[in-house]
Amino acid sequence: MTKISKAACIGGGVIGGGWIARFLLAGIDVDVFDPHPEAGRIVGEVIANAEKAYAMLTGAPLPPRGRLRFCQTLVEAVSDADWIQESVPERLELKRGVLTEIDAAARLDALIGSSTSGLLPTDLQRDMKHPERLFVAHPYNPVYLLPLVEIVGGEKTSAATIRAAMERLPPIGMKGVHIAKEIEAFVGDRLLEALWREALWLIHDDICTVETLDDVIRYSFGLRWAQMGLFQTYRIAGGEAGMRHFLAQFGPCLAWPWTKLTDVVDLDEALIEKIGRQSDEQAAGLSIRQLERIRDENLVGILQALKGGDGGKGWGAGKLLKDFEQSLWAQGGGETMPADPSKPLRLVETKVSPAWVDYNGHMTEHRYLQVFGDTSDALLRLVGVDLAYVEAGHSYYTVESHIRHLGEAKLGQAIHSACQILDVDEKRLHVFHTLRDTATGELIATAEQMLLHVDSKAGKAMAAPAGVLDRVKAIAASHAELALPEGAGRHVGQRR
Repeated sequence: MTKISKAACIGGGVIGGGWIARFLLAGIDVDVFDPHPEAGRIVGEVIANAEKAYAMLTGAPLPPRGRLRFCQTLVEAVSDADWIQESVPERLELKRGVLTEIDAAARLDALIGSSTSGLLPTDLQRDMKHPERLFVAHPYNPVYLLPLVEIVGGEKTSAATIRAAMERLPPIGMKGVHIAKEIEAFVGDRLLEALWREALWLIHDDICTVETLDDVIRYSFGLRWAQMGLFQTYRIAGGEAGMRHFLAQFGPCLAWPWTKLTDVVDLDEALIEKIGRQSDEQAAGLSIRQLERIRDENLVGILQALKGGDGGKGWGAGKLLKDFEQSLWAQGGGETMPADPSKPLRLVETKVSPAWVDYNGHMTEHRYLQVFGDTSDALLRLVGVDLAYVEAGHSYYTVESHIRHLGEAKLGQAIHSACQILDVDEKRLHVFHTLRDTATGELIATAEQMLLHVDSKAGKAMAAPAGVLDRVKAIAASHAELALPEGAGRHVGQRR
């Protein structure tokens, strides 16, 4: 896949900051220009939320985080980027001026995307000398978690630009959808505007409160939309006869005067105050940042559930996440043999995320096994047992584990795990992992594991190939000089 080598973001607000986080966590260097005096703080908070979300989202090895640089001028920010994302406020003259300035300073081969949520790309590219490379790249908030990008070209946008933009999104975990015809507000925002307009009338007419309306969405069709969208949901509603039966049965209802979609509600002070008061009550004192974190945790859970849909193949945005993780595993996370393999191999660095803790604020039991499993996986990638090796039909399976809980990993705590190889033969790999507090070095837990090399297609153990064995034995020989770890060989219930 064609990848973005360096990005520039002009504007670092909610959307711009989301783009910055998405690029950085994909391993892409980002230059930023935003004259707002609080830009550094705002972007930093968005990145912090994104890092927490990614820690929950995937166990796949992320690439080294890209470098972030704030620039003093727009020209400095865009001069060396191959993808430039404009995310300034939604005013035509402002955006047009900024994009024209970007066009004059950018490399000739650079792609220029606008985050506009409704302005026509033809209007935006009017004054550009190279308008063929301008397109709308409209994302959804939070950009670092929601993968969709609406790609819309203007009258002067080239087909090659659209293809290049679509090709560069999958490597950063996003899905581009090409909107075939230029239209104000594109597709997503038109659907949202229709729902929003009707919702405002329902509040205006005191049919329900904002919380009731949100409950109607999140406890019913919102759950369906997350996995199947609109048309596929209605196909199922048509029963065995499918969409044609649904349209025949419910089509006549469209002529009934149920909605006020063509009427514009008057957002006078009274209605604004009513909605504001009910929204404050619904928030129950939660800050915007707290709501963002709750939103992110819930989105991660939904994406993880969809990743296991369709018998494990993934469904909707979950399939996109699964494919993104596959590409990360294929890259291997950049594991290289350490300079000094005579010490236990420090293989996993992470933080205890909100999704990992129980009601006491401590890391729950199965997450310890996850971290130790990630440690074994990192060791295997180090010796050549990577995604390609597994897809070829061979791997190491864990056949026995013994975990000791010696301390407590708490919410937000930085932790790391290290691996010592105790023994190896043609089929077996015996390892001992330690989990420690990164700041203090305090031992939190240990895991002793036996792994068996298998032919996964045949479903039986087999000898590992010489190339893998040679790498494992080289590390094992270095670790043979180490003392046997305290606790190695223990069994459940054994007195200390």
